Amino acid sequence: MGKNAQYRPRVLIVGGGVAALEAALALRAMAGDRLDVELRSPRGEFVYRPFAIGEPRGGVVLRYDLAALAEWIGVSFRLGSVVAVDAGARRATAHDGERIPFDHLLVASGARTLRAVPGSVVFWGAAEEGRFGSVVRELRAGVLRDVVFTMPEGPSWTLPIYELALFAAAVLTRSGIEDARLRVVTPEEAPLQALGLPASQQMTRSLSEQGVGVVAGAPPVEFDGERLLVARGSPVETDAVVSLPHLEGRHIDGLPADANGFLPVDDAGRVEGTDGIFAAGDVTATPVKRTGVATWEADVAAAGVAVAAGCGIDPRPAAQAFGADWAGQDGKIVGRWLTPFLSELVGGDKHLLATG
Repeated sequence: MGKNAQYRPRVLIVGGGVAALEAALALRAMAGDRLDVELRSPRGEFVYRPFAIGEPRGGVVLRYDLAALAEWIGVSFRLGSVVAVDAGARRATAHDGERIPFDHLLVASGARTLRAVPGSVVFWGAAEEGRFGSVVRELRAGVLRDVVFTMPEGPSWTLPIYELALFAAAVLTRSGIEDARLRVVTPEEAPLQALGLPASQQMTRSLSEQGVGVVAGAPPVEFDGERLLVARGSPVETDAVVSLPHLEGRHIDGLPADANGFLPVDDAGRVEGTDGIFAAGDVTATPVKRTGVATWEADVAAAGVAVAAGCGIDPRPAAQAFGADWAGQDGKIVGRWLTPFLSELVGGDKHLLATG
């Protein structure tokens, strides 16, 4: 390739979330120090949110300094975002105009979260959960007697809305409240349909056992204060509506994207129509948005990068190489490399916690 033996291919990872960290860890595990890996994110901290749903009851959410995490992993870190990519020149452009050369690019920048159901209380995640906490308190106090949980049609995190409903049901049970009603209104034809029949059946049973009703095939439109209007079916009368946000891809000039801004990828995690550019996590056009899927995609993309960089990695589909090892693990964040890494951090190394 005309490059001397001392040259280390430069890999740029865009993002600082679950998929980005899993990819960085996977590359270190597969390629050792044969690659020069840089992590670049517009945020300086990584939020570990395995207990985000339980935060109103005092659950633990940890925030880690990304620069410290990167140093621990053995990659470099720069604060900033990437706004454009010149695939032919193998160069990215940062928001401040800096030109960033790369041999291989792995985009794991996540998705933008947007309000989708006007009038509803939006569950944004661990960082902003106060209004959902208020809904829970009002349920417990008897101020609310009927609450609907919903999510928009299209790309979305599906699992959290069911978890929120089950959490609210548990609160009612502990409080001895029997006359309140909880329902999930979903555009899916069955709960967790996108995750397959076993997951759907299990969630359906869990909801039924906890007394949570389900209105399926009903994409939400707007909550007018008394009724949740839906695109198909009759309005659902209720006291309050909790919804998930709509997801939209983070646009980067020079990369192909679908109508929602997500990057189309092939089975190797390569962005379609490009050479040497890979993507993983919520930024991809994969319909299921979930941390376990994001880490799997990160392993796929990291393997693709390692193969493209000539690191001697087995080029078999990463689904075979990685999937069976971690698929059955417990925990909200499930990754071949990230799960044990974070478990070690939670048990110690508190100096990596963000202080800002």
